[in-house]
Amino acid sequence: MGFTIGGIREMRSGTRRRGRAAGATAVAEYTGLWGWAVAPGARASAGVCSCGDTACSAPGAHPLDFADEVPPGATLGMATDAWAEVPGASMLLPVGRSFDVLDVPEAAGRRALVRMERMGLPLGPVSVTPSGRTQFFVAPGAAAGLPGLLYRMGWDDADLDLRALGRGAYVTAPPSDLGGLGPVRWLRPPVPDTAAAPPQARLLLGTLAYICHRW
Repeated sequence: MGFTIGGIREMRSGTRRRGRAAGATAVAEYTGLWGWAVAPGARASAGVCSCGDTACSAPGAHPLDFADEVPPGATLGMATDAWAEVPGASMLLPVGRSFDVLDVPEAAGRRALVRMERMGLPLGPVSVTPSGRTQFFVAPGAAAGLPGLLYRMGWDDADLDLRALGRGAYVTAPPSDLGGLGPVRWLRPPVPDTAAAPPQARLLLGTLAYICHRW
């Protein structure tokens, strides 16, 4: 089944082929190099989701219900074949398998990242979204353990704009567009060690909570 963004046709077949090839290469990098699954996702334009649901609760930020994930370990050939079935799809990463995500405001996240680097804390991939959020990739289980961690660190009753995303959630993978707002970007791109084994949330949470509380 095919998929197009808002029914808009691309003007030149050469542009279409280059776009598809670039998308498949990025998918293959996530699956082949970093060992993550990639789910084809909807796109949005002017707040309207390409899924066709006018009441969509997450325009341009959810998986396509008719498309299969590209599994971890997929080769470039496999990614190319899969992405040819969903031209124009965004790349979504399922959370809760290889990683969970700690999500904070962009300004607080950038400041915390600088402090963490100076402290020499272990860091995994870190992305920034056009909606103004910084997302720290951490070991799976962070979402389930977050209330207990905040309690033990004394931050459980603080008003923190900090949340954890776990199993069942998806994050938009760079350089895909998020909800028609623009591309997601890496502040710290994945590398083999951190992609396979991101840090435990407890190692970063103290700094994130402190910065979010002061911000």
